[in-house]
Amino acid sequence: MTDEQPPSSLRAQVEMVDLFAGPGGLDVAAHWLGVSVAGIEYDADACATREAAGLLTEEGDVCLSKPADFPMARILSGGPPCQTYTVAGKGAGRRALDQVLRFVEEMAAGKDVTEKLALLDKDDNRTGLVLQPLRWAIEAGTPYDAIVLEQVPAVLPVWKAFAEVLEKRDYSVACGILHTEEFGVPQTRRRAILIARRDGPAKLPEPTHRRYVKGRDRQAGDQRLLPWKTMGEALDWQHRFTVVSNYGTGGDPKARGRRETDQPAFTVTGKVSRNRLLGRPSGEPDRFNDREAGRLQTFPPDYPWSGRGVAQQVGNAIPPRLAAHVLAAALGEELDIAVLDKCVEASWQDTRDGVDGLLK
Repeated sequence: MTDEQPPSSLRAQVEMVDLFAGPGGLDVAAHWLGVSVAGIEYDADACATREAAGLLTEEGDVCLSKPADFPMARILSGGPPCQTYTVAGKGAGRRALDQVLRFVEEMAAGKDVTEKLALLDKDDNRTGLVLQPLRWAIEAGTPYDAIVLEQVPAVLPVWKAFAEVLEKRDYSVACGILHTEEFGVPQTRRRAILIARRDGPAKLPEPTHRRYVKGRDRQAGDQRLLPWKTMGEALDWQHRFTVVSNYGTGGDPKARGRRETDQPAFTVTGKVSRNRLLGRPSGEPDRFNDREAGRLQTFPPDYPWSGRGVAQQVGNAIPPRLAAHVLAAALGEELDIAVLDKCVEASWQDTRDGVDGLLK
């Protein structure tokens, strides 16, 4: 990890600034697409992973940075911390949602809500961080060409409120819930996505794969779409296995969900290492290791996870494969799925400078 910030010359060159960048889900996708990017990240462990991966990083608080720090950036992206909004969390963000929406209106009217945000959730200041991308969009001297935001589904009302503000600033905006397995991610995960564009109509990317439905054959469904990706494919495991979820119903271990080799994984969270694996060859661990969890998130096989709490880093990230679809849509482009397949399987060192043919 480094305590140094990106040199001002590099800040001035990047095309995209990624707020709450984490270990690099959006940044990996940007590199695949040939877009230069700098991420702002507070967590020292995520910064250690980013440094090992060679990602341009400003280690610090998004609240203390501003658009003028990255004067040439034409794309704004971000995935604010989701813990207070998740079903698995304590739910402070969900309880404060009405207040957050009121603050959106006040920010749109030019009011400073900094002090109010500090009072929003005294026990967890992450609740108000969801408003930082809007601050950046409002404060930008020259409007961004495109904005991409992602969060847990509970934040969709905030994105819709952002959309109203951005539309009044001459953006075309699309937002909604995307299912990751519909974009070739070997995992069922839902994300609230916002895409805003100034130079064309905004639209969410179209699914390329079938949605997972419990009990439905993988080959069933819309034949124009590819079958969902399986855990076995992602991990390249030839043996059959079963994943037993860490989550139960009412604390009853017998009610915990199970997924098989030819199904997508459960949502990969920071507790992914607690899921049990049944059926692995004798002598092998009965838990996913960090690299395997990263593969279920579609990070490159040699991605250099570093620092502590890697499972949490993996779980916090947006899957790069989904991020590539979303970023391409924000650029008004479409991906070549066969080339994207190769990106996901290839070495990070071989793809970090861009991949020819990824955009159709």
